[in-house]
Amino acid sequence: MSPYAAGRRRVHRSVAAGVPLAVLAAFAVAGPAVGAPSGKARVTASATLGDIPLGSFSNGLLPGTVADDRGVALGGIGSDIYPAGRKGEFWTVTDRGPNGQIKVDGKKRRTFPVPGFDPAIVKIRVSGDSVRVLDAIPITTGSGKPVTGLPNQQARDEAPYSYDAQTPLSYNPNGLDTEGIVRSEDGSFWLVDEYGPSLVHVSARGKVLARYVPKGLHLTGAGYPVVEALPAVLLHRKINRGFEGLAQLPGGDLVLAVQSPLSLPDTDAGEESLTARLLRFSPKKGVVTAEYAYRFDPVGTVDPGEDDTSELKISSVVAVGREELLVEERTDKAARLQVVKLSRGADILGQAWDDSTTSPSLEQLEDPAASGVPVLRKRLVVDLGKVEGVPGKIEGVARVDRDTLALINDNDFGMSDGTEAFDAQGRLVDSGIETTVTYVRLPHGI
Repeated sequence: MSPYAAGRRRVHRSVAAGVPLAVLAAFAVAGPAVGAPSGKARVTASATLGDIPLGSFSNGLLPGTVADDRGVALGGIGSDIYPAGRKGEFWTVTDRGPNGQIKVDGKKRRTFPVPGFDPAIVKIRVSGDSVRVLDAIPITTGSGKPVTGLPNQQARDEAPYSYDAQTPLSYNPNGLDTEGIVRSEDGSFWLVDEYGPSLVHVSARGKVLARYVPKGLHLTGAGYPVVEALPAVLLHRKINRGFEGLAQLPGGDLVLAVQSPLSLPDTDAGEESLTARLLRFSPKKGVVTAEYAYRFDPVGTVDPGEDDTSELKISSVVAVGREELLVEERTDKAARLQVVKLSRGADILGQAWDDSTTSPSLEQLEDPAASGVPVLRKRLVVDLGKVEGVPGKIEGVARVDRDTLALINDNDFGMSDGTEAFDAQGRLVDSGIETTVTYVRLPHGI
C-alpha cells in the first residue's frame, strides 16, 4: 500500500468520520428562485459548504502540517470548479490558504495565519442545499512534501508574515497560489498559479510533475521540475494577479488567462489598462502556441458604481466549443460572462507586444484595435450582477449543460484584512461569508 493511499484513508476518517456529518454536509442557503421572469437568467439552486476545521482537514491529508489553525475552517475552494463526471460532482481547488493584509508603519504586509497549510484539490458533491467533501488530494513535491502556499522569491513576491504581521516568515520556492483547474483524460490535473505566474501539471495523486514558468524567472530550489516555457513578458504580472483562469479545449490544448493587465511599462499603466492576455498551451508539445488580447468592458459597465479600473479581473475561462471560450470578467461584487472565439487571425504571440521594451506597450494602448491589434471579439451571455441570488467574488464557473452554469465563490477562508481579523487570543473573527455553489439557468443557453 502506498503512503498516499494510506493518507487518503486518513482524510476520510479525519474529515468524514472525525467531524459530525451534520457539520460536514451542512448548511443552509437560499433555495430555488421564485417568481423570476422566464426570459431572464435565474438562480435555480444554491448550496453551502459547512464548517470543517482547517487543522483537521490539512492534517488528515498530510499529518503534522498544521499546528494551529487559529479557528479557521476549510474555505477558499472556490478558486475554480470543474465537472467531475457525475451529476452534482465537481473538482475544485484551494488557493494558497488563509491570508490577509495588515498595515504596519503605513505599509501593507501580507499575512499567513496558517503557514503550514498546503493547497489541495477537493472533490465535492452538491446535494440539496449542502456541499459535501468527497475527496481531497494534497499538492506535493516529487518527494511527497507539501508545496505550501508561501511566496517563492524575495523582491518579486510579497514578503510573508505571521497572522499579526509582526514576524517574518520564510519564502518557499515550492509554494503555489493555485487557481484554475482542469482534469485530463489520464486522471492528472492542470492548475494555474499566480506567483510565477505558472502552469502546473499535477499527477492524479497530487505530485507536481512539472511547473511551467516565464523565461527568465530563475526559480531555483524547487522540489519538482521547473520549465521556463512561457513568454518572458509575463514577468511583468501584477502582484497577486498572475494566472487565474484555465480552460481545456476539446482538442486537448489549454487556455490560460492572466487575471489582470500586465504592469507594462510600469504599475500605473497596468492599473489603468483594459487589456489582458490569454495564452494557448499545448500539453503535447510543452509550449505556448498562441496568445490573444482580451479587452475588458469599462469597470462601471461590469460593476455599476465602481470607478477603479484596477478592480477588473478575469477569474474563470470555460471551453464552450472547439475554439470558443466563456470568459468571466469581474470585480469582487459583480461579474459578466462573455463568449469569445479564438481565431488564428487574433494570435499575437511573438509580436512586438511580447517585447517589454515596446512603446507604447499593449497595455498602454487606449484602442488596441485601432493600432492594429486583433482584439478578441466577444458576446455577452449573462450579467451575473443582475441575477438575484448570485453571491459576490465568483471565481469558478462550470458548464453543467447547454442552459445551466455552476458558479462557486471564493470566501477567503472567512478572513478579512486588518488587525480585527483575529481576536486577542489569535483566533479568527469569521467574516460570515460561506463557500457557495450556485446554479444559474440561462434563458437562451450558450
